[in-house]
Amino acid sequence: MGDRTLQEDPLNVALADQWRLLDLQALDTRIDQLAHRRRTLPETATIAELAVRRDQVRDLLVAAETEDSDIARDQTKAEADVDQVRQRAERDQKRLDAGQVSSPKELESLQHEIASLAKRQADLEDAVLEIMERREAAQARIAELTAERDRIAADLERTEAALAAATAEIDAETEKVGGERATLAGGLPGELVALYEKVRASSNGLGAAALRRGRCEGCRMELSTTDLNKVRATPEDEVVRCEECRRILVRVADSGL
Repeated sequence: MGDRTLQEDPLNVALADQWRLLDLQALDTRIDQLAHRRRTLPETATIAELAVRRDQVRDLLVAAETEDSDIARDQTKAEADVDQVRQRAERDQKRLDAGQVSSPKELESLQHEIASLAKRQADLEDAVLEIMERREAAQARIAELTAERDRIAADLERTEAALAAATAEIDAETEKVGGERATLAGGLPGELVALYEKVRASSNGLGAAALRRGRCEGCRMELSTTDLNKVRATPEDEVVRCEECRRILVRVADSGL
């Protein structure tokens, strides 16, 4: 069906049915509002933000655990080095204490080695302490990230439950309004509903609007005197369209005619 104008292809529908078309529009507007509300529930954005942070924390936690594992290997090696030096120093000290070295040159060499081993052991023990401090910091970071991961998981669970509840509420109302809409549309002339649906699809969801006090409530434009006179001269059962926005224009009690 092509677009109808005031002058061509008139569609004649009882004025009462035209009024009911405004009720149909109100139900469709409500359904659109519910759909928009469902798409823009704040919980949806919150869940997306929490999911991003959860993934960030997961990656940071993996990195922290990897660092801790690397430091643990460094600590094990450093402690083994300390043990090795300590055992060697103990063997040398036992030889010295037991008087097993008689040569002055060998004695001097042994004493020098014991002193060198003592310095080496002290340096290695300092290195172990530094590694232990690094590992303590890494483990504190792991604990912090683990706690944050658990908080995020709890927040996600609560928010997802809230989203499910809000969505269920909206869906229930949408189903109720949809049922009312189907009943109302089923009682209207098919040709009127078809025209309404076509106009609505190309007019941001608004297919019919009231003519109130000389103004189209669809585009909010005041009709010119010429257009008002055309509407005034049109039989009440003939469907008229706004010359500005092309929506179905329904004449109501205070249309200003």
